[in-house]
Amino acid sequence: MSVIEKIKAQAKTDVKHIVLAEGSEPRTVQAAAKIVAEGLAKITLVGDPDEIAKVAAETGTDLKDVAIANPATWEKSEAYAEKLCELRQKKGMTIEQAKDLVYNNTLYFATMMLKMDDADGMVAGAINSTGNVLRPALQIIKMAPGISTASSCFIMELPTKEYGDDGVMLFGDCAVNIEPNADELAAIALATANTCKSLLQKEPRVAMLSFSTKGSAKHDVVTRVQEATAKAKELAPDLLLDGELQADAALVPEVANLKAPGSPVAGKNPNVLIFPNLGAGNIGYKLVQRLAGAKAIGPIIQGLAKPVNDLSRGCNVEEIVNTVAAVAVIAQG
Repeated sequence: MSVIEKIKAQAKTDVKHIVLAEGSEPRTVQAAAKIVAEGLAKITLVGDPDEIAKVAAETGTDLKDVAIANPATWEKSEAYAEKLCELRQKKGMTIEQAKDLVYNNTLYFATMMLKMDDADGMVAGAINSTGNVLRPALQIIKMAPGISTASSCFIMELPTKEYGDDGVMLFGDCAVNIEPNADELAAIALATANTCKSLLQKEPRVAMLSFSTKGSAKHDVVTRVQEATAKAKELAPDLLLDGELQADAALVPEVANLKAPGSPVAGKNPNVLIFPNLGAGNIGYKLVQRLAGAKAIGPIIQGLAKPVNDLSRGCNVEEIVNTVAAVAVIAQG
């Protein structure tokens, strides 16, 4: 069974309610019907019912079991606006501005549904940038306790089973933080470890990657990874985590024995790799995807108090389905 099949099977064990903010987008409409038909989640599409019905007709999609929330007529829109104004009042938001966002911006409406416990998770991004998707989430949902930085990870499923858990690993951060400082890097490590537990139901073994192993090189970037490792250990002393480690020292027992003897992670099949910056992470996951034939699922947005996930604007229907399944499983936790 592939990792996405396992995620889908887990999603079905406790069906969650996911809101799709881009309700009249054709791929999203088709995905909504497929998600409900497969029993992966309850779905609410946000948007004008007439526009959604038109798209459904044009795509031959049956939405009989899919809910639709029209911000213009939703019975809780007024309460959403009042709560949004309360949350953002210190930032100068007026009730008029809050109403405009709730009634006219489906991303804010969907985020308020999540905030007010009218949904368990939210997915968007098929026609919106990552920044637009995350902005209301950061303003309204905010960060999970103990996590200071929103980040991302990719699920990497390798065709060989040699590394990770039966060939499955998490790579972070590959999509959000360009040059994280030590505190942010520690937060990325802890958030990715949490994703490993909640999404993959595996105990995380975290390797903090660098071009240096245990002080073999001196540089500000190395120092940052060392400080992040110390910070993460301080915040989560029971977590199996070590660094700084070169990739071969992290992955290969023979190299680990030479470069990092006694490490609780190096050479002991880590399933979470934390890259020192976005350049390394983005290049790393794409190289493994293309050269090793790995399947990359993500990015999975992590660190928020409630699950919100971005989509690639080039996504297809199946990728939306897979993302919703992952968000549903995270919501279970």
